[in-house]
Amino acid sequence: MKLLVLGGTKFLGRAVVDAALERGHEVTLFNRGRTSPDLYPELEHLTGDRDGALEALEGRRFDSVVDPSGYVPRLVRASAEKLADSGHYVFVSSISVYRDSAEPGFDESAPVEALDAPTEDVSLAYGALKAACEEVVRDVFPDRHTNVRAGLIVGPHDPTGRFTYWPVRVARGGDVLAPGAPDRWVQFVDVRDLGAWLVKAAEDRTTGTFNATGPEPPTTMGALLEACLDVAGGDAKLVWIDDDFLLEQGVGQWMELPLWLAGKDTTMLNADVSRALAAGLRFRPLEETIRDTLEWAAAGGGPSTLASGMEMGEAGLRPERETAVLEAWRSRV
Repeated sequence: MKLLVLGGTKFLGRAVVDAALERGHEVTLFNRGRTSPDLYPELEHLTGDRDGALEALEGRRFDSVVDPSGYVPRLVRASAEKLADSGHYVFVSSISVYRDSAEPGFDESAPVEALDAPTEDVSLAYGALKAACEEVVRDVFPDRHTNVRAGLIVGPHDPTGRFTYWPVRVARGGDVLAPGAPDRWVQFVDVRDLGAWLVKAAEDRTTGTFNATGPEPPTTMGALLEACLDVAGGDAKLVWIDDDFLLEQGVGQWMELPLWLAGKDTTMLNADVSRALAAGLRFRPLEETIRDTLEWAAAGGGPSTLASGMEMGEAGLRPERETAVLEAWRSRV
């Protein structure tokens, strides 16, 4: 298969390329050449910018296209239309497209966000923009597309620290602030499992919309942190603190304390993934994801401050902040 990856040198794109090469496909990359430009020197690299500089795509046709880097409908349309003669288009959307009204266990028929006003500001309307990008892909490739609503993507090479925080924090030892109830469901997908399934969807020309997160069988926050303890070893002790107290302390959900969501917000971590499973999505053992993530971070692959705390904009509680919340929890009346 002749496969084009829009991006291909950062996290998910990288996992797609690795999976495609392992399966013997001919891979071409289209990107700006700024992120890891020396990665995959043996492959064809097309240089451009989705914000207008698309000349490198003129006249090109591929058996399949995988797009893990589309966020703005106008730009997705521009590249998709250039590639309209290609066989199939796999677009990576997000579980964030769903409205707050979605019920736990929601499937792909649940209502999605819509733009209240024209905007291209991803920070303000991420879910609605992704949903609009899906519509663009359906329009340009009506019977030849896969829209993949990915959950939290984790594993080696993750630039965000949103999952990496937990294995690294547990490995550091001591009292670990564990958020909410241990039996609360959490969902995420190893980047390598998702990348392999995107290539399979391109191979099979799988059509439709899919929630793509895991693991399967489902897991809980307690099981995740216990698995981190098992893999990391050491003297870490989990201290479970309830949602209300964390909210009172002003602890930020999701980014300041990764994988923690309170109240109805937890719905986004409870998606029905049966369609993707039926289409071949598979998951490696949780312990493997934790171990590989921890080894990658320990080798210097993660954000530089993971071992001692997070810089602004990165995920995770700073050590001094965690200590203060733990002390407040112990001293409560």
